[in-house]
Amino acid sequence: MIREATGEDLPDLVALERALFGGDAWSEALLASALASPHEHAWVTDDVAAYVVTMVTGDLADLLRIGVAPAARRRGLARRLLVTATDHARASGAGRMLLEVGAGNLAALDLYATAGFQRIDVRRRYYADGSDALVLSLDL
Repeated sequence: MIREATGEDLPDLVALERALFGGDAWSEALLASALASPHEHAWVTDDVAAYVVTMVTGDLADLLRIGVAPAARRRGLARRLLVTATDHARASGAGRMLLEVGAGNLAALDLYATAGFQRIDVRRRYYADGSDALVLSLDL
């Protein structure tokens, strides 16, 4: 089951964020800000094994974060969260969604490709480890 994230989910989100993204993890303050923002929206699975965070401003949506705990992968959670995020963005009036993804993150690239995202740019040395990010776009 997917539901909107609440402040009660913050400790679990912080732990998952750190486990998944290491040096590129969002801080507790940044996650708390996302949960409180009227423009940012977060959803989690009931057990907080997976989450997604988006921001919608006007006709543009940004997929800010999506992550699934290693033990919960290969169950379609990321795909369901992505559908939740794109449906919400569309319902909020966004006509396009953007995201950045690590150029070497093949599982994520496959997920986004099957959802219809297209590569529009590269951000060189975007991540803390010096790796590139691909900028992807989806017409909603």
